[in-house]
Parts: sequence; C-alpha cells; structure tokens
Amino acid sequence: MSRILLLSNGHGEDLSGSFLAKYFVKKGHLVEALPIVGDGENYKKVNVSIIGKTKKFKTGGIGYNSFKGRLIEIFGGQIIYLLKKLYLSYKLRNKYDFYFVIGDIIPVFFAWFAKKDFYTYLVAYSSHYEGKLRLPWPCKFFLLSKYAKKIYARDYLTANDLSKQLSKRVSFLGNPFMDKFSFFEKSSKNLPFYIGLFPGSRFPEIIDNLQLILEVLETMYNLEYFQKIAFKFAIVNDLSIEKIRQILTRRKWTYIDKVNENNGLEFKFGFITVIFNWNFFEEILFNSKFVISMAGTATEQAIGLAKPVIQIEGKGPQFTKSFAEAQRRLLGRYVFCATNYKNKRDQINQTINLILKVNYLLKIDKNFLSTCIDNANLRIGGNNACIKIVNDIKLS
Repeated sequence: MSRILLLSNGHGEDLSGSFLAKYFVKKGHLVEALPIVGDGENYKKVNVSIIGKTKKFKTGGIGYNSFKGRLIEIFGGQIIYLLKKLYLSYKLRNKYDFYFVIGDIIPVFFAWFAKKDFYTYLVAYSSHYEGKLRLPWPCKFFLLSKYAKKIYARDYLTANDLSKQLSKRVSFLGNPFMDKFSFFEKSSKNLPFYIGLFPGSRFPEIIDNLQLILEVLETMYNLEYFQKIAFKFAIVNDLSIEKIRQILTRRKWTYIDKVNENNGLEFKFGFITVIFNWNFFEEILFNSKFVISMAGTATEQAIGLAKPVIQIEGKGPQFTKSFAEAQRRLLGRYVFCATNYKNKRDQINQTINLILKVNYLLKIDKNFLSTCIDNANLRIGGNNACIKIVNDIKLS
C-alpha cells in the first residue's frame, strides 16, 4: 500500500485527478489531494481528503486568461497563495511515497521542489498546438530529473514528440476525464434530437457566455427548422434557478414549465425551446447530437465522444479569442467557429450558419460521423485511461 498526494492545477485537472484517485483507492492505496487553484470540488465528490485551505479565484486560476484576468488574480492574492501551497507541498513531502501531478509546469515544479518521486499526467501541453511541443522553461529540466518517474501525455502526437525531445519514454494511455462516460450506455430508444449548450463554469464570464448563446438562439427564433430540435443548457449550481429566471424574463423568453425530469426549467422564444438542467453535464453531453460550447473540459470531452463542437468566441477572462483558437488547434477540424467577423451581429449570423451546416452534415453525410470518431481516437483516445495509468505505475 502506498500513500499518494495528487497535485493538480485547475478545474479540469481536478476532475481527472478525482477519477485517478478512485482507482488508486480501489487498489488499496491511501490518497489525498492538494488542488493548487480552485476549491477541489471534484475531489470532495469522491471523498478524497484535501490538504490545506483552498481558495476559488475569479478567473479559475492560471492559464489562457486575458491580461485583465491575470491582473485580477495577482491583486487577488494568487502569488502569495501559490507560495503557501508550494511550502505546504514541501513540508508534507515525507508523509507520502510519491506525488502524482496533473496539469502543467506549476504542479511539476511543486513536486520537483519537494525532491519527491513523481508521476506526471501532462494534460496542459500538446504538440498539436504548434506541431512541435515547446515546453516552458525550465519544465524540461524538471521532467528529466531523477524524481520524474513516468510521464503520460494527452495525445499520441505529444507522446511521440516528447519522447524524442527528452530521450525518455512518454506514454499516451488516454485521458482520465473521459472515463466517466464508460459507464454510460447508448439508449436503445430513439432519443429526440437536441443540441447541448455549455456556457462554462467560471464567474463572472459564465453570465456573458450564457447571454451570447441566448442571442444566437434569439436571432434564429423564426426558423421553423428548429421547432423539433431542443436546446439543453448544462448549468453549474452557482448559477441559481432564480438568476436564470431573471435573465430569461428580462430577455422576453416565455416560461413554459418546470421539467420534472432532472428538475429542469423550460423556456421558449419563437420556435426555439431551451431546457436548463443542473448537475447533468455528462448526461447532456453524452446524449446530445452536437454541442455549442464556450468551455474548456466539456469541449474536449465532446470531441472525445466524437461530437462536433461549435465555439463562440467570448471576451473572457478565460474563454477568449486566443483560448478558443488554441482549443481548435488542440482538438482538430471538428471544432467549428466563426472567426472572421466584422461585428457581433456578423459573428452571430456566421454562428447560425455553422449550426445549420453541422445539422446538415450529421443528417446527410454518412462519412462525417466516422471521421469524427477517427479524430476522437487521435486527439483524445478511448476510455479506461485511469485503469491503464494506475496499472502502468505497478505499485505493490
């Protein structure tokens, strides 16, 4: 039996870490987590103990934030908070047999600084971004240290590229954030055709993202084509039913009813029907035909499920134009996005054209879905990544 500390750096990273934790525990190991940003909500859901105090930053932490977003975090105490986390990971190093790192250079540095053996799921970096992976300095030095035991990449291209760069084996065994879908079964019933809507999970931008998606739907309110197609929003608990009601009422949507199934809300605007659900992210994603997304992990999961994605570039601080563009490079050509627009109205109209295009391709082009599946295997990989990674470590 081993004592393991998971170090993760973000909401999506915590999600993957929570799935890995479950399999470590099943193998009889003791697991605790140190989420470097965020409150570690995903760890709490699987009853993994969290080490130290947590803090939820407004923009979700470090990454593809706008310049304004970075300033908000710095003045919000992020630097001091990170230094305290660094000290804690060093102070507790003798309590654990090894660290398991999920994320980027930050948790990798934490593990190296603690002089602790560590395994790395390097989810934040991919060779798909630029064709060749350019790790930030001095990440390569940390990964070549004697403490770095094994490295797991997020796709085949990165595993091959990084293996050559480091002269050290880097494996691709899939992405843990896909494992939950292995428990879902395709319904034998013919589910109604619906489109999943993912405005993200971070405040304050989730409100702006939600309203931008609503503007797209409102603009096509008179298209009878969508009369038999429902739109389902996946909403986080922090965005309350009351707040949703206020937004929709102000925008002149008609409240239809409280949906008994999944305790959702239903609204209409012309021919457009929208259903809001809380805590049903995976179900909505799994059963939707395709998604409109302004999110990070949900978009990656959609591509992993071979579902086309339509992006709408937002104003951030996280889901910015640059974040969306990087996401398209990472996930391939089945992420569609209006990019060359004159103004907001033009952006909305181009997005509607993409919605119509993807609908058409799914219903008419027989090869479209099969190529989506090929892209999913290449960019994301299959299920059971957690089992493969935990077994690969070969703990006694």
